[in-house]
Amino acid sequence: QIQLTESGGRTVKTGNTLSLSCTASGRTALGYAMGWFRRAPGKAREFVASINWNADKTEYADSVKGRFLISLDSAKNMGNLVMYNLKPEDTATYFCAAAFHISSAWAPTNEGTFEFWGQGTQVTVSS
Repeated sequence: QIQLTESGGRTVKTGNTLSLSCTASGRTALGYAMGWFRRAPGKAREFVASINWNADKTEYADSVKGRFLISLDSAKNMGNLVMYNLKPEDTATYFCAAAFHISSAWAPTNEGTFEFWGQGTQVTVSS
């Protein structure tokens, strides 16, 4: 079993930068890909970014491409999502997720691929 814990969410102003972290614990000996998703009020959860377990391939949603940066340090069992130039539409609860038993070259974007999820951390961007 794997436990994921997000941290770093808070209220910031438009244009600011915020870094979220996701710490994995438990049976993490196997390599895993990590993803970030978000759910805005009244909307379905959506893909934000993902990274493969070798940390050499990333995927981003079009809405965050060029503004968000995902990273993964498997040795430390920690992933990060740095969000630059935040906008009010980035306001959401952000979830990290881990996918095991997949190709090391794959950075999945479908939430169904991810087996373990954190509880989420709230990010609010004020205008």
